[in-house]
Amino acid sequence: MHRPFSFSSPEKEMKEMAKLLNENKIGAVGVSNFNREKMDRVIQELKKHGVDLASNQMRYSLLDRQIETNGVLDLAKRYGVTIIAYSPLEQGILTGKFHQNPELAENLSGPRKYMSQFKPQGLAKTLPLINTLEEIGKEYGVGAGQVALNWIVHFHGETVVAIPGASKLKHAEDNVKVLGFKLTGAEMKRIDEESRKVAKM
Repeated sequence: MHRPFSFSSPEKEMKEMAKLLNENKIGAVGVSNFNREKMDRVIQELKKHGVDLASNQMRYSLLDRQIETNGVLDLAKRYGVTIIAYSPLEQGILTGKFHQNPELAENLSGPRKYMSQFKPQGLAKTLPLINTLEEIGKEYGVGAGQVALNWIVHFHGETVVAIPGASKLKHAEDNVKVLGFKLTGAEMKRIDEESRKVAKM
């Protein structure tokens, strides 16, 4: 269920999803953008049918960590629900490319053109985090984006996976590099601390 907004209730929707699963028409049940309250309702309804919630796809990155404070992540950990993090690189901000070349931000089109994080003041605010990611990345021969993704998929154990965008072959190749290393506990803690200074919590 991609959106939590519907003319029907989460309970009715999950009753039908459980039915589809038990008929082998689907392989698992997942939701997207469900807050803690609706996610809990989904979990409890599925349990009545002997089914587990597999995933909740949520916005999550080093610049948007709201799931850590609004109860979604805690609930996911309690019931073994995988969080599928979308926008884990915050539309390219966490790769550092806009910090290295501010002209790229000036020439953006679409919604990003109006977002404050792409403006000079926004880039200045996130620069210390980018510098930290790049510094750590040098140890592994990777860039800021790969370090940011590595943090996302390891910081909470096995609860979070990431779905980074890839509009070019190079993006896909860069994303795959994340599988070639693992940040140390000290590195993840350092990134965590730097992130908290600028992230939505």
